[in-house]
Amino acid sequence: MIVREQPDAVALEESYVGADARIALSVGQARGAILVAAALAGVECFEYAPARVKQATCGHGRADKAQIQRMVKAILRLKEIPTPDHAADALAVAICHAMASPLERLAR
Repeated sequence: MIVREQPDAVALEESYVGADARIALSVGQARGAILVAAALAGVECFEYAPARVKQATCGHGRADKAQIQRMVKAILRLKEIPTPDHAADALAVAICHAMASPLERLAR
């Protein structure tokens, strides 16, 4: 997918380790695969803390899933709220990356 789409960058949300170890392991494996694929394609990766993504998307770092979904819909002028909620999360990370200043990206 990375080779076909040729993105300028890959943006990820930093891992959140919840109570379910199985989910944390699955998410970690998926993130690892993404990071390896990006590295092999020579695409730079950026990571953002969940609170930073919420701040960029909703204006504060404690937004809930519904707020993120509504703001993603509004910012991107979508007809409907993105579903599943993971799609809205991914779009929120992309919005965060797009809004990050070049200096902030260099500091990472």
